[in-house]
Amino acid sequence: MMESIKKLRELTGAGMMDVKKALADAGNDEDKAVALLRERGIVKAAKKADREAKEGLVRFVVDGNKAAIVEVNSETDFVARNSDFQALVESLAQAALKAGTNDVEEFKNFTLESGDTVGNAVAAAAGRIGENLVLNRVAYVEGDTVAGYVHSNGKIGVLVDVSGGDSAKAKDVALHVAAERPQYLSRDEVNQDDIEKEREILTNKALNEGKPQQIVDKIVGGQIGKFYEEKVLPEQKFVKDNSVTVGQYLGSGQIKRFVRFEIGA
Repeated sequence: MMESIKKLRELTGAGMMDVKKALADAGNDEDKAVALLRERGIVKAAKKADREAKEGLVRFVVDGNKAAIVEVNSETDFVARNSDFQALVESLAQAALKAGTNDVEEFKNFTLESGDTVGNAVAAAAGRIGENLVLNRVAYVEGDTVAGYVHSNGKIGVLVDVSGGDSAKAKDVALHVAAERPQYLSRDEVNQDDIEKEREILTNKALNEGKPQQIVDKIVGGQIGKFYEEKVLPEQKFVKDNSVTVGQYLGSGQIKRFVRFEIGA
């Protein structure tokens, strides 16, 4: 059995689990197993696997207080607009909701209702469509008030979980995250070593510009504060109303988690 697996892997370029399943389905007949691999698009996909996939789509699904989001990459934007590819990404988002994982490799091994794995389904689609397709990221969110947003071009998608139960505000926060690219949920998440390095750079810059020592700390403190305002989600100016921060907009509500996928980022 192991010899057959090795032989077929070398012949087709398919993965071990794909070959093993094909052999089992073919009753250990190597020729039939190769035919099955070809039918499933796995051989054809393997030959494309070294081509870069920089385009693609992001899709999400929300069901009550649960949500999932996936990013699937393609080689060209033309394929990203292909209805078969769009259907694939939609189905993977639905599957991700059932799988409940944030791990791509784990998700690839998740079994679909068809009996095939997610990984095999992506490989088969690559064979049909004729481009390298890559399941790049997956995320699952379960919480209080979960909302999602996907940009009209399908290149940016967001999930948020907000306490407080206001779904309209949660959706607004998801839109904000898509537009403003926050990096952190709180100041505590920011690496303090990075802050100290930034402080040192800003201090030296201010001194080199001839600023008096006695006001340098005040200048640098203001610039560090601005860094937090630009990077930390609750401190960012709310995209729909710059007179308030996101935290102020939410009032008593709090952002518990956010996920942002962007093609190419």
